[in-house]
Amino acid sequence: MREQSRERILSAALEVFSEKGYHNATISDITTRAGVSRGLITYYFPGKQNLVDNLLDRYIDSVTAILDVTGTPDERLAAIIDGVLLTVAQSLPVQQMTLSLVIHPSTHPLFAQAEARKEDAVRRLEDGLREMFAARGAADPALEEVMLRSVLEGVIFKASVYQDQYPLERVRRRLYEMYGLPSPDTSAIQDDPPPVGRMRALRSGE
Repeated sequence: MREQSRERILSAALEVFSEKGYHNATISDITTRAGVSRGLITYYFPGKQNLVDNLLDRYIDSVTAILDVTGTPDERLAAIIDGVLLTVAQSLPVQQMTLSLVIHPSTHPLFAQAEARKEDAVRRLEDGLREMFAARGAADPALEEVMLRSVLEGVIFKASVYQDQYPLERVRRRLYEMYGLPSPDTSAIQDDPPPVGRMRALRSGE
């Protein structure tokens, strides 16, 4: 029950922060959204910053966890691509809300602090990706690490903006091709992905 309450509070906080911004959000907003008492929230999280710190720590943990795959360098790269894209497909609302915390001016400094707290894990991620690219024969493994993360983070951003219009399965197959990986035997996201259309952001009410 404690863990369920804690998760409900964090989910509600993520929604409220994304909608209202860090400074405009109140603990009362979060208690209402979570359906819990103010005392319960302050028991787990003494203030708003504690909530954001927990949410951003979780985000960084999820990013650094992509390295927890085994196999040959090619198999690891394929698993990383699939893991990120499947996470986007299965939890897009959470990705959208977390992204807003990372880039919003009011909470970006808190993200920088979270990154500093997780410095060892972030370095392990960077070094692990660089070692993987070095094993694949990359001339500049550090640049390849930056490029892979930029591409995958760009996919998360685009999918967050265009949602169901974004061709995740076709992007997955294109990434395999781009990195010289064997074409996947099965679809991971859509069995029969439609042709790529012209993506447009949905207007209010659509």
